[in-house]
Amino acid sequence: MKKWIPIASGLATGLLAATVFFADFSPGNPSEAIANSSKNKTNAEKVYVPFGEKDEYYLFASGGHSGQMFIYGVPSMRHIRTVPVFSPDSATGYGFDNHSKKMLGGFSWGDLHHPAFSETNGDYDGKYMFATDVGNSRAAVMNLETFTVKDIIEVPNTSGPHCAAFVTENTEYMFLPTRFAVPIGKEYAPLDDYSEKYRGVMSAVTFDEKNEKLNIAYQVALPPWSYDLSDAGKKMSKDWAVMTTYNTEEATTNLEINASQADRDFIVLFNWKELEQMVKDGKYDEVTGQKMIFPEKHKGGMYLVPVAKSPHGVDVTPDGKHFIASGKLAPSMTVFSFEKAFKAIESKDFAGERNGIPIIKYESVMEREVNPENALGPLHTQFDDKGMAYTTMFISSEIVKWDPKTGETLDRVPVQYSPGHSVAAEGDTVAPDGKYIIALNKIAKDSYLSVGPSHPESMQLIDLRGDKMEIIQSAPVNPEPHYAQMIKADKIKTITVYPKDEKNPDAVYKQEETRIERKGNEVHVYGIAMRSKFIFDAKAERPDQIEVKKGDKVFIHLTNIDFDQDITHGFAINGYDLNIEVQPGQTNTVEFTADKAGTFPIYCTNFCSALHQEMTGYFLVKP
Repeated sequence: MKKWIPIASGLATGLLAATVFFADFSPGNPSEAIANSSKNKTNAEKVYVPFGEKDEYYLFASGGHSGQMFIYGVPSMRHIRTVPVFSPDSATGYGFDNHSKKMLGGFSWGDLHHPAFSETNGDYDGKYMFATDVGNSRAAVMNLETFTVKDIIEVPNTSGPHCAAFVTENTEYMFLPTRFAVPIGKEYAPLDDYSEKYRGVMSAVTFDEKNEKLNIAYQVALPPWSYDLSDAGKKMSKDWAVMTTYNTEEATTNLEINASQADRDFIVLFNWKELEQMVKDGKYDEVTGQKMIFPEKHKGGMYLVPVAKSPHGVDVTPDGKHFIASGKLAPSMTVFSFEKAFKAIESKDFAGERNGIPIIKYESVMEREVNPENALGPLHTQFDDKGMAYTTMFISSEIVKWDPKTGETLDRVPVQYSPGHSVAAEGDTVAPDGKYIIALNKIAKDSYLSVGPSHPESMQLIDLRGDKMEIIQSAPVNPEPHYAQMIKADKIKTITVYPKDEKNPDAVYKQEETRIERKGNEVHVYGIAMRSKFIFDAKAERPDQIEVKKGDKVFIHLTNIDFDQDITHGFAINGYDLNIEVQPGQTNTVEFTADKAGTFPIYCTNFCSALHQEMTGYFLVKP
């Protein structure tokens, strides 16, 4: 026993000495401790989310010409889900069931741009996501309880709402300016008449949350220019919005050269409250069934601010005091002041007008020009929790951090390659988080394993918590992330099972209520899906059989009565080119004509149980 005493004594002495010489007895700063903890982690540790834990943020990335929305987790950068919006999707049956097929309106593709969350007091509220389709001039709204699209509208008098979507501080409006000028009503007019007969129409869209419907409140017939990107004001500028324009030369061919002749294009600065009041006061014309404001005729509420030629992004600072824009080919960014703009408007400090819209003098609204050394191609700016700006540089392939109040360059990080947009954590709100920014790169080149001549795009997660910006993860992404939004995960309250809707005449929740009804040449099937069978008519000898005549119009109303998380059923008819998805508790309808006689197996397309293979039936069509 005695021999252990010196050993124990030595250990105690060593522990005491280590504590005295190396321990930190200072009170400490919790945020500093978190930052230090982040510094001490490897990049792999920073993005690792253990099984059973969840990512801190959702990332909603625009799917561009796929017409879809890509959902990722941050910081893991794991792809969680692809949500179809403007294009059919056979995996989920989107575009096959009646509701989504009607919403798509016969279009087979879309070009999804610039998603935007619904907002309350300038902060993301996690309820809805809005997006636009440049390819077919549509707008959509997605319910974030279910991550499903609830409504799509075609926007009249518009051709390609690229400059959207952006919502006002309390989601009063979603404004949809257009990329391509066309004659009102999209009527034929020769390009020689471009300046006289073409217009760049902006639509003010409202959202009826109760009925989950989008509606056009009014439109504005802007000059025939291209409208690129936009942002809504915040706090002191909450009644205002800004959007960039190019081709103010009104060129009609070879725009690469002819739309870059003028030294400056414009930012459109408008007061949406004033435009709203003008409509209430009847100051509009009725055109193609829409209330249309013509600035030449209906004065007020709109102004032009000169900016370097061919601008892309325009971004409002979190405090709502400034907006930042730049020309795509210029080396510098300009910080504009809302307060100066308001004073210039009040004193009528104008330098002429275009199409009835007054032009504010550049020097009257400009706060400062910022020119980071050797940075080329500024496109888009995001912000952190301290109000610092982060601008993507397309040509020099980097993100530059700088101070909007002084113009000082604070940091820069190269990205791979050619970033168009970027997205910061809660970066478009009045209170950004400041933890991460993601570079949405247009070119990947040799970043990933080759899949042939066609490459993926690239997203790179950049940690903002240390002294220097640091890329901690790169992830390939399908074409094409034009823009994205990053929201705190705890703001989105999803459901796992659809609640019963006893008022739905197509829903069936009990086996004994399943039935097949003939109404003339229409056959309505009120069936259920459950592990592991279909029941279309409980009283029939074969309850999983549907028999019709060739030429019948068939309606399958299918309810998933497995009120259990992640038990989704599919319904497909072999040889009939259709598939729908029915999520737990959901009722879905598919309608088609039985135009082929014969015998066609029915099966569940979503793996649902150990006996999934046995979840089948037959669709019999008599000649």
